[in-house]
Amino acid sequence: MSASEDHPDGCAVVTGASRGIGAAVAAELAGAGWPVAVNYRADREGAERVVAGIADAGGRAVSIEADVTDPDAADRLLGEAEDELGRVLVLVNNAGVTADNLSMRISDEDWVRVLDTSLTAAFRLTRQAIGPMMRARFGRIVNVSSVVGLRANPGQANYAAAKAGLLAFTRTVAVEVARRGVTVNAVAPGLIDTELVAALDAEGLAKLIPARRVGTPQEVAACVGFLCSDAAGYVTGATLTVDGGMSA
Repeated sequence: MSASEDHPDGCAVVTGASRGIGAAVAAELAGAGWPVAVNYRADREGAERVVAGIADAGGRAVSIEADVTDPDAADRLLGEAEDELGRVLVLVNNAGVTADNLSMRISDEDWVRVLDTSLTAAFRLTRQAIGPMMRARFGRIVNVSSVVGLRANPGQANYAAAKAGLLAFTRTVAVEVARRGVTVNAVAPGLIDTELVAALDAEGLAKLIPARRVGTPQEVAACVGFLCSDAAGYVTGATLTVDGGMSA
């Protein structure tokens, strides 16, 4: 579906989009015709690069600074996106953070920070966005979870709890709004070539993946793009794993 043809006043919002998976998703949606709000917390330079890349490819985008863990961020981020680009009809909750440690050593601060970023922020943004989508009788929400939400990974109890909670949240909201033309889905990436993975032994870890390689942000973005498309209008409450077979 082309946003410019069917929803001229609609836009997409992607959180945590200054780099990695978020940046790739922003570019993917812009390529499908959606004006895109590129959210960032601190990496303004990275967000501006994403915006410039979209503009160079003939798309339209703006960068919007907001810390999604701030309780007031949802209203401000979505409001600014609407003012700049039109009503928000696509929301990709991608922002996330890790604070790895064994469960008995995770501090309260690291527990709360990880859950606030990946789960609570997605709840607040979805709550804010869903009403206008229902009134428009069209909406696409995609939550970026993780294979860690599906299978154990020692040292990531906080991250796993947040990402598993995001999957349950996805299914529940999907059922609540299915009759109004709004779909709510999730993607669960495995080991993806991002800055978070750069510090790991990716080559060694790849041997544990059935596909024997690390995935790319663009491969995740392609799946998000499908879930945001008109072709996926009958897909809701689903989790699409993008993990090279890790969760099989």
